[in-house]
Amino acid sequence: MDDTYQVIVVGGGFAGMTAAKELGRKGVSVLLIDSNSYHQFQPLLYQVATSQIGVSAIARPLRSIFRRLSRVRVLTADVATFDAANHTVTTADGDTFRAEILVLAVGAVPNFFNTAGADEYAFPLYSVTDATRLGSKLTQLLDEADGEPAGTVDVVVVGGGPTGVETAGAMAENVKFVVPKFYSPELAARCHVHLVDMIPTVLNAFSTNLQEYTKKRLNKIGVQLHLGVGVSEVRADGVTLADGTVIPSRAVVWAGGLKAGEIFAGSGLTQGRGGRIDVRPDLTAPDVEGVYVLGDAANMTDSTGTKLPQLGSVAQQAGKWAARNIYADLNGGERRPFEYFDKGYMAMIGRGAAVAEIGRKRIPLQGPFAFVSWLLVHLALLSGFQQKVRALFSWLNGYVTHSPAQVVVGRPE
Repeated sequence: MDDTYQVIVVGGGFAGMTAAKELGRKGVSVLLIDSNSYHQFQPLLYQVATSQIGVSAIARPLRSIFRRLSRVRVLTADVATFDAANHTVTTADGDTFRAEILVLAVGAVPNFFNTAGADEYAFPLYSVTDATRLGSKLTQLLDEADGEPAGTVDVVVVGGGPTGVETAGAMAENVKFVVPKFYSPELAARCHVHLVDMIPTVLNAFSTNLQEYTKKRLNKIGVQLHLGVGVSEVRADGVTLADGTVIPSRAVVWAGGLKAGEIFAGSGLTQGRGGRIDVRPDLTAPDVEGVYVLGDAANMTDSTGTKLPQLGSVAQQAGKWAARNIYADLNGGERRPFEYFDKGYMAMIGRGAAVAEIGRKRIPLQGPFAFVSWLLVHLALLSGFQQKVRALFSWLNGYVTHSPAQVVVGRPE
């Protein structure tokens, strides 16, 4: 054993970062371990991939976040295994750490649902690395097509949820506004964006009216919808749909769902839907004591038993609530069931267009007002003043001048 802490938090995403911050403020000794040295704002990864904002707007160094919390130590390392029963974590370097309480906020990995070729050829969008890799690929394809008289760029986005809709909308608007300005109108006419989902609609969690608005808006900006049909195969040169339709594409974006990573195998924790851990109402693991599982790694419910979606706002609130319960554990108090404050759902469709359902009563918004609300909410949620300023400047510059906010360096292959 190398070190002992009161709490070890594995994962620096919304849930893990929030839990560590709250505990550090209460004077609890915390070790925060993440494979990356930064916290990433996942809801805006698609904007990095489509050059609407730069990486520095959504990625903030973890040590910067915790610089004033002396009780929180940040360790950049890959976690190889953990022992839930003994509250130990072992890194890929062989270092082992033990704590009184273990918090697992390890995130998730793309779920390709055993689709042939998807793991090899599709571009997931779950990390900064994913976003920059996809952005590099799109730039490469445009540059190559620009040098060919009949060159085309076809992009297929798989998944009609918020990530898929936002990604397809951003790409289509780049084709409409950016490609004609920085390449040529002729190339723009040869670029196509496709959105595929086996469900016969988009944004399944939203009301029918907002779904219809979203489909009309996507059609208006040039997104070709293939709904009610799944993807049977992904290849280097395109996808084949379940009905036999073949869509040529060298850039297939996978926004089709997430599942828990392999790290839970052999951990001693029973896995539920999507490989996640079905946590108790107080956010603890059901199999052992002193272990909390948060964020995309957990299947969470609120105090009424309602299943909660895999959203950043859920993870953030869960991290804060878990910190309260952990503090109670350490000081002889009682845990309380997680009470989630439902803020609703939002999805950006493009410049001046978004949809939202606000609060528990799901007050519907669409169009420019929802667009402004989306901007303000995401600006407020960004971690760090510098990140907020960079995002705001990029949005103002991009939406007014239709200019890319970042330069993509490197090649994806």
